[in-house]
Amino acid sequence: MDQEKFDEEFKKLWEESPLSHSNSEKEASWEQFHAKTFSEKKRKFRPWRIYAAASVLLFALIGTGIYFNNESTNENAVVAETTIENLTAKIKYIILPDSSKVELSPNSKISYGANFALNRKIEIDGEAYFKVKKDKQHPFQVFCDETTTTVLGTSFIVKETKNEQVTVELFEGSVQMNVKGQSQKWILKPGEKFTYGNQTASVSEFSRFIDFDNENLSAVSHYIEENYGYKVVLPKENQNQKITIRINRKEDLKTILQLLSEMYNLNFEINEDLKQITFQ
Repeated sequence: MDQEKFDEEFKKLWEESPLSHSNSEKEASWEQFHAKTFSEKKRKFRPWRIYAAASVLLFALIGTGIYFNNESTNENAVVAETTIENLTAKIKYIILPDSSKVELSPNSKISYGANFALNRKIEIDGEAYFKVKKDKQHPFQVFCDETTTTVLGTSFIVKETKNEQVTVELFEGSVQMNVKGQSQKWILKPGEKFTYGNQTASVSEFSRFIDFDNENLSAVSHYIEENYGYKVVLPKENQNQKITIRINRKEDLKTILQLLSEMYNLNFEINEDLKQITFQ
């Protein structure tokens, strides 16, 4: 590049106004940095790092990708080949053929067709939490009553009530909502809830997190027992230690346990037979 052309390019860059980023973009950038910085690999924290991290860790893992499909309506019926029903009183954990994960609530069922890994369409009756494996080439669609939720890789809850009202709560990533017979589309961000019933759709906010503000560590163990089904045994000297932390309501259990073990310099063992977690 000759000097004259170089000077012209430099002048353009110098006079160019910097881009202004929205708060949501800044938040997304921070969450991406956070997810990469605090990996699952166990590290010893220095005290000042522990206190700085305690109030911000355990946010949702980053979900990426969104699929804008103008033809995404549930007029594309799923020809069911596999149906999984939960007739128990506990959550049923399912791994789909594409490695996506489903937590199927009691009295609920899902159905999907053959070759699901390439044609990721699934129908649900009841309630389920989906953690979708990212696949840019094959969007993941959930059909519930007259609604369609389309994603690439994210996590969300779909719930249909007895009066046929459908709600979708988004924890990670982005999703596009469609309603049969309507051209309008709704794009959800993490922390937003889509509700459809009586031919009316709305979007509102919901809390993705549960906060513990200077509470005893035993309060977190009670939360784990109630929401994950594992009894937690803590050393007596740790039970009344104070903790301030924010936890994603759909955080992976092992992520919570690993953080607690690092914060309090403890080891933990999981007994699957007894459904018990012991810190020592």
